[in-house]
Formats: sequence, C-alpha cells, structure tokens
Amino acid sequence: MNFRRGLRREEPEINFIPLIDVLLVILIFLMVSTTYAKFTELQVDLPGASAEKPGTRASEIVVAVSAQGEYLLEGSGAPIASVAALTAALSRLAIGNREAVLVIRADAAARHQAVIGVLDAARQAGLPRVSFAARSDPAATGR
Repeated sequence: MNFRRGLRREEPEINFIPLIDVLLVILIFLMVSTTYAKFTELQVDLPGASAEKPGTRASEIVVAVSAQGEYLLEGSGAPIASVAALTAALSRLAIGNREAVLVIRADAAARHQAVIGVLDAARQAGLPRVSFAARSDPAATGR
C-alpha cells in the first residue's frame, strides 16, 4: 500500500548563509566597540618603610654574583667559577658560624641560574639564613 511510489523525499539542508551574516555583524560590532590598550610596562608603586635599624647585626657572609655568572666571596681575591667550589668555600666559612647571614649581591644582568646556584650552595653548606642586597635608591622606586 505504498501510494507515494514515485515521489522522492528531499533531504533537509541547513542554510549557513544567515548564520555567517549574523557572525559577521557580531564580529564588526566587537571590533568597533573594543578598545585596544597597549601595555608597555607594569606600573608598580612600591611601599616605603621607615623602620629603625637593629642595634646588633649578625655576622654576614657576602657573595657577589657578576653578570657573567662568576661568584666572589667578600674578602677573597679570586672569583669562583663553579657552584661546587662556592659550596666548599661557604662550608669552610660556615664552620662554627651557623647563625651567619648569607647576603647575595647579584648584578642586575646576572642570570637567574647563577643566583639559584648560590642558594643551592648555601643550602649544601648549612647556611639557612639568606638575604638579598638591593640598592636603596629613591629614583628607582619612583619617589
């Protein structure tokens, strides 16, 4: 009892042209209404501190890190090139002086790996107290 023997059903089609038109209108709207801001630098206003300096200072071991990645202990004449040699030198200085503060004076152009090498050498030498030296320059903080 098939009365529609000669008729073929048409496959439904999805027309994408109206969808593309709507998307183009939305795209044009977003392009016109968006403001483009160029972030060239990060503005940071650092807080100021006016604390009194402590009366007694712990003994300090100062390590300078050059831009080329060389280490120099304060009081020694020759630069140290490897982390292993720095660890040995810090271990000699830390004998009987475990409460000493290791002060790292790194050059601004020094690689991070060189500074991490000093931290690793301090850990291996048994110096848990580490501090970083910074320049106290009012022009550098924007004040």
